[in-house]
Order: sequence, then C-alpha cells, then structure tokens
Amino acid sequence: MSETKPPTPTPGDTYKGWLFKWTNYIKGYQRRWFVLSNGLLSYYRTQAEMGHTCRGTINLATANIAVEDSCNFVISNGGAQTYHLKANTEVERQRWITALELAKARAVHMQAESDDSGDDCPAVPPASGQGGSCRNSEVQSTLRTLNSKVEDLATCNDLIVKHGSALQRSLSELEGLRVGGDMGEKIRQVTERATLFRITSNAMINACGDFLSLAQSHSKRWQKALQGEREQRVRLEETLEQLAKQHNHLERAFRGATVLPPSFSSPTLGNKGEDDDDNEFFDAMEDPAEFITVPADPKYHRRSGSNVSGLSSETGMDDQSFDELSLASNSESPQPLEIEPVRQRRTRIPDKPNYYLNLWSIMKNCIGKELSKIPMPVNFNEPLSMLQRLSEDLEYYELLDKAAKCQSSLEQMCYVAAFTVSSYSTTVHRTGKPFNPLLGETFELDRLKECGYRSLCEQVSHHPPAAAHHAVSEKGWTLRQEITLSSKFRGKYLSIMPLGAIQCVFDKSNNHYSWKKVTTTVHNIIVGKLWIDQSGEIDVVNHRTGDRCHLKFAPYSYFSRDVPRKVTGVVTDKDGKAHYVLSGTWDDKMEFSRVMQSSKGENGTEGKQRTVYQTLKAKEIWKKNPLPEGAESMYFFSSLALTLNEPEEGVAPTDSRLRPDQRLMEDGRWDEANAEKQRLEEKQRTTRREREREAVKAATVTEDSINELSLKSAHQDNYQALWFEKLDDPISGDTLHIYKGGYWEAKEQGCWDGCPDIF
Repeated sequence: MSETKPPTPTPGDTYKGWLFKWTNYIKGYQRRWFVLSNGLLSYYRTQAEMGHTCRGTINLATANIAVEDSCNFVISNGGAQTYHLKANTEVERQRWITALELAKARAVHMQAESDDSGDDCPAVPPASGQGGSCRNSEVQSTLRTLNSKVEDLATCNDLIVKHGSALQRSLSELEGLRVGGDMGEKIRQVTERATLFRITSNAMINACGDFLSLAQSHSKRWQKALQGEREQRVRLEETLEQLAKQHNHLERAFRGATVLPPSFSSPTLGNKGEDDDDNEFFDAMEDPAEFITVPADPKYHRRSGSNVSGLSSETGMDDQSFDELSLASNSESPQPLEIEPVRQRRTRIPDKPNYYLNLWSIMKNCIGKELSKIPMPVNFNEPLSMLQRLSEDLEYYELLDKAAKCQSSLEQMCYVAAFTVSSYSTTVHRTGKPFNPLLGETFELDRLKECGYRSLCEQVSHHPPAAAHHAVSEKGWTLRQEITLSSKFRGKYLSIMPLGAIQCVFDKSNNHYSWKKVTTTVHNIIVGKLWIDQSGEIDVVNHRTGDRCHLKFAPYSYFSRDVPRKVTGVVTDKDGKAHYVLSGTWDDKMEFSRVMQSSKGENGTEGKQRTVYQTLKAKEIWKKNPLPEGAESMYFFSSLALTLNEPEEGVAPTDSRLRPDQRLMEDGRWDEANAEKQRLEEKQRTTRREREREAVKAATVTEDSINELSLKSAHQDNYQALWFEKLDDPISGDTLHIYKGGYWEAKEQGCWDGCPDIF
C-alpha cells in the first residue's frame, strides 16, 4: 500500500500521518491515523473518524518522548497514558520525533506563558478607546509570537547539534572503513542521517525566516508600548488599593451613622473594627430567621417536686436546675485516687518570623484550581499538619464527657451539637494553611492521664487527600471521622469544602450520632487583611432515637443586624417536635434553652411563616477558652495547639512531629523548610510511581489479553492504610475508614516494623 509522504515538520504546523500503535498481546501493533496539533497528539482508527470519534489524546506539555530503536518510540505522561508507536522507516520516525519535540517545546512555552498571564494582561486606559485596545492587543500578540519563534529556534538548534554530531560520527566511520560488504550498509546509514540533518536544517531555516520577518516589521514602538503598559499597571494597582481603602472608610462612616441594636455591638465586632483600614468585608444576603424565641409563660417556671426526672416533659422543672439535675443524677461518688504527676506541656513556640510574601503573586495563577494539587511555600503555612488540625477538634472534649452523663438523649444532643460548633472556634484568626500530610503520615494525641482520652489520625489517601481520625475516652464515648478537603480559589476568596462523615458513639446509651462539616471561606485574598468565615447548615442525627439538631451557620453580612458569626439550632425528636433551642456564635459561646411551647407566627420576608418558641431562660453550654499570652506572634495557636508539635518519645516514625520541614518552619528556618518540603514531595511522587509500577507488574496477565480496564486499575493508587480499614457503617449508612486496632500495642512494644519510610 502506497503511503503519502509526510511534509517536513515546521514549527506551529499541524502534523498528520499513519503510525502503528501497540494495542495488546493478541492484536499487537495496529495501524492508526495520528494528528499532532496545538501541543496535543490524538489518534483515530481511520481518517474518516476525525470529525466525530477521537480514540485518545495525550498532552505533550507534560509528556516524555523516548526512542527505543530505529523505528519504535514511546510517548508517556508519567503513568496515566503511554503510547508505544512504530513508524515504517527510521526517516519517518525521525520526522515524527522532530515534529513532536517542536510541538512539546511550544506547549511547554505556552503553558508557562499562561501561568504568567496575570502579569501580562494589557491594561487599557479609559481615554484610549478601541484604538488603544487594538494596539495593545497587537503588541501583546506580536510579543507572544516572537517568544514562540525564539523557543522554536532553540529547539531546532538542539536538534541540529544532535543530528549533526550523529552525521559527523557516520562520516568518520566511513572514512576508516575498508571497501567490502559493509560499505553499502554504512552508506545507507550516512544517507539517512544526512536526510535527517537536512529535515532539521529546513525547519531551522523556516523558523529563522519567520523570526527575521517579524523582527524587521516592527520598530522601537514595542519598547515604548511595554513601558507604557508597566506604568499603567502600577497606576491601576495603586488605584485598586486606594479604592479598597475608600470602600472601607465608607463602611465605617455608614456604621457610625446607623443606629444598630445592642446585640450588634458585640465585643467580637468591636475588636474587628480596630482593623477596618486593612479589612475588606464580604457581603452575604441576609437570610431571615426561621424562628423567633420569646420568654415562656411564668407558669412554666414554677417548681414541681413530683416531676423532677422527666427532662423531656412539658412542665415540672425550673430554668435553674433542669440541666444540672440531669448531670447530678448520674454522677458517681468521688473515689480517692492516687495523685500522679502530670506532664508539664509547653506554653510557647518560637515567634513567627516577619517574612513578607505577596499571596496574590502566587494565588492569581490558581483561580478555579484544586489547591491540594498546587505546591505552596511554607510562608503561607502554619507549623502544624492537617492531621494535627483535625485533632484540635478535641479541645473541648469536656462537652462529650458531659454528654456521656446525660440521662436524656435530647439534652445529650445539645452537648453534641455544642461540640460540633466548638471545633470552629480555633479557626477565627488562623489564616495559615496547615501542611498537607504525606501518604501514610500519622499523628497521635495521648491525653489519657490528663484528660482521659487519646486519639490517632492517619492520612489514608493522597489524591483526593483524606484523613481518618479515631478518639476514645475513658468517660464512655468514641469519636471517629474521615475528612476529605476540596478547596477552590475564586479570585477574591478561597472556599474550603470538607467532605466526609463524623460520628460519635456513647457506650452507656448506645446513642450513635453523625454529622458533617460546613464550608470555610477565606476572604481578602487580593487586598486587605485575611479573615475567615464559616457558613452552611449541619444536621446532627441520633440514629438510635431519631432525634435531630439542625444547626445553621449564618454567613457574615455587613448590613445584617444579627451578631457576626451567628449560629442557631433547634433540637427535635423523631416526630419533629422541638425541645431545645441553641444560639450563639462559633467563635465565642453557645447557649441553650428549653422549649415549653411553640406556635406559628406571622410571615417574615419572602412570605415564609416563622415559628415562635416560648423558652425558659437560656443557659450557657459552651464558652471559648482565652488564647494564651502572645498568641498573635505564635500563629494564634490555642493552648492545645501549642503542644501538638511538641516532641514526644515513643511515637511512630510516621508521626507529624517528626516531619523535618514542619519542624524547620517552627524553628523559624523557612528557607531550609521550603527546600525540605520540596524533597519530601518529590520523594512521595517517586514512591507513588514505584507503587504504580509494582501494581502493573502484579496485574494478572491472562491468556487472552490485558484489556484497558485491567491496565487502568493497575495504575490506580493501591495504598492500604496501616491502622484504619474502609468499612460500611450499617447504622448511619456512611462508608469511612475505621480504626482496626494495634497502634497503641505497637507503641507499648516499641515495634514499628510495618510503618513506611515517608520522611
């Protein structure tokens, strides 16, 4: 069959032709039509398929091109896609190699140019009109074309050096060769290599001609235009900053001129107002309250001695004793205990160095991307890993201790709900990003002697990043959770969406609770001081009784008359009847009050009918602990957070405390920490590639073939967690990693043989 001779590849052209592609062990190499265009190599079974069915595409920007022999070559992008290809002749193969290398160079250059596009965007002055816009676009387009041509020239130069050296070697061998049978073979090799050199030289000449014609067609107006663009960009940046400050001044003026209710002038907002010059607030639509609480009728406050045990009854207990009685009825008489010395934990860490780094300079290239896959310098981190941040949920473990003593499941629900809110209190000033844990990294928090609990976290997946957590207390509760973080940068703010389930089980009552987390938003990425907000809704469900608590985290809005960071909730039984109302803020405190009577009130905004609850006097159920002295210079760590990275003896070799880049950052050696972070990340990538290769080798090769499905599954990450196993929870219906035991026994024996080498 006659083949159409492919054209000589030139930079920027679409290149097409027939190649043989390896399919499987039965069919071997099959003839396919390949098209190279815009840095993408695609293939089809026939030319007729080009209009409707593409069989596969590989991006050359991240691909590796390797030559196996005279006619075979391989294209791979790191494991996900690999094409084993074969040409009819060595000359045809070299034409493809030349075209692929040129296309790869252009793709890499265009990708780098795209990453820098935030600095290269043309700024058009208002007075210039359409003519100025066209001129700026023309200049930018010409500069991009020139840069592309320079890249083409560099690539062609490398190819000429490579093929010229090969031709020189062949000529030298030909000179020293005696006349004989090998003469014909050597002459053929010299002819082929001379042809390759001619092809590459033609590509070089074409690229030089294009560059020369473009360079001669323009003058010094480029430099003037570029200088004007730089000056204009500086003016725009200054204007943007000035507008942001003026916006904040207007907000302050508006606040000073508006009479707000006393609840709005809270200490939290007052503190926030001190930094108004640096803040830019994110306005959310004010969502009308779903219910209203009013004081209950005085008849409900009369004490009734005949009904002191029915906490869920409608009457019979005053507002001062209904919660305390539940705890007192289950309290055990104190027993004399042997006093053991409690370890003194550290109360300080080295102060945060004052290293300035522009967050926007890095984040501008991350808009719309998944941040867990973007390497970030430690300058934006805090010296804790995500596993340690997850363990911080236990800072207010006393709420679960009190919940374990409750006789009423409805009251127990109030404490569990308060515990879910308390886990966000540590985030209010914590704008630093925790370290992404390495796959297999662990963190233990043993507070058995001081607090009666101990917990273990393990990073069980890398893409997507997922961490499993298990905590057990001597007071009769078990907490387990698996969290996968999904984060998106939207230009002005960063959204962090925790996915996964959290469960709490109480031994005595066998009550099984589950809930999820709300969305965290980091504001003022571009201009102003970073600040954090929590928004969304949580349903805490007791799967044994059907009780439910619906919590609502209101997003911050400057024009709202409610207190900032407000949280409200209603505890209902399985029939939907309300028994308790919770209210407060996630950064300060929560209160709960017992519902004595409910009724439908008047319609609020948007025509929604709001429920009116008559409640007893509210009681404080949780209050945030004050931050330690000097916390602002220690990343705003709480007292518990200060101790999380403190060195411990006997921990597993995979513990976060032993992570070198995190330790260097805590010590203030950020340059060394950045270098160590890159080393650990590259080691993790190498380990994963090795694991994928082993999975491919271990894949079963049947007598028929290896189909694409088996290859795909072989390339998947087959990592198995060491201390957790993935199971289905029959009670809640969640699927999560559950602790399978063995860690604390291994620690007691000092035997860590199964732990991977990740540091």
